[in-house]
Amino acid sequence: MSILWVILGFVLLVVGGEFLVRSSVALSFKFKISKMVIGMTVVSFATSAPELLVSIQAALSGSSAIAINNVIGSNIANIGLVLGVTALVGNIAVDKSFYRLNWPVMMIFSMVLYYFLKNDGVLSGLEGGMLFLALIVFLFILIKKGKKGNVEDVDDTLEKVSNFKIVLWLLIGAAALYFGSEWLVEGSKDIARSVGVSEAVIGVSLIAVGTSVPELAASVIAAAKQEKAISLGNLIGSNIFNIASVLGITSIIKPITITEPLILSNDIFWMLGFSFILIPLIILPKRLQISRMKGFFLVLAYGIFMILIFSRR
Repeated sequence: MSILWVILGFVLLVVGGEFLVRSSVALSFKFKISKMVIGMTVVSFATSAPELLVSIQAALSGSSAIAINNVIGSNIANIGLVLGVTALVGNIAVDKSFYRLNWPVMMIFSMVLYYFLKNDGVLSGLEGGMLFLALIVFLFILIKKGKKGNVEDVDDTLEKVSNFKIVLWLLIGAAALYFGSEWLVEGSKDIARSVGVSEAVIGVSLIAVGTSVPELAASVIAAAKQEKAISLGNLIGSNIFNIASVLGITSIIKPITITEPLILSNDIFWMLGFSFILIPLIILPKRLQISRMKGFFLVLAYGIFMILIFSRR
């Protein structure tokens, strides 16, 4: 029964996320917001909604390990699984802005998160607020520079949607995300107890992969069609949002306490490692390209990570 709840939870999160993105973009058009700003702010926040609801639900239900490892695992999966598998389908070109702005910012956010957690074992509301404020500053800089961001993800047809549809989509999205996150967290906790693994393991593996499935599917399809809808910059942006908005907002609502030591002594270092390795990957041997061989390396590393996660306890 627990597996059924997890599956239903995943389905509702996908459906809810899609409806929330569509309604948010349509509503933004109503307020005459530019496509660039919509792509870089509204879409980014909306696509982080599944992770946000899962982390909030986990924190409120007393499962801090799931709340924090949902983000750590998602960030690892975005690079190791999503980027790796997508590169196996077709080579990915890397924009120079990656190492000039996006990658340094992601590493700064990751290191600051580690410092906050290592300092006292708690991500407090004040620290979460600082992360979220830093995200707003980062977005302001991006908009100021006039970077494109996720503009290609903004659907022009949503510019002419009725107010009734927007409200209906918002209600469907909100309800699906609420129940999906609740069922996913509760089902995952039951699975963790029944198979004898910790909630941290479930959070960094099952839940993290589940919330990354929509991105993986979209990326592989785009790569197969030789479209440019997937970029390294978008995945890095997702990782930044996961830390700053998902954990930031969650900790503001309820401080996140580290209940399992291995999160700080193991899991977060995997996240930092996957993030750091991107620099040598895009420099050697061919600059500004993630080749199939590099993609295979990322998927292999992710596979090793998963094996070690499930065998450690």
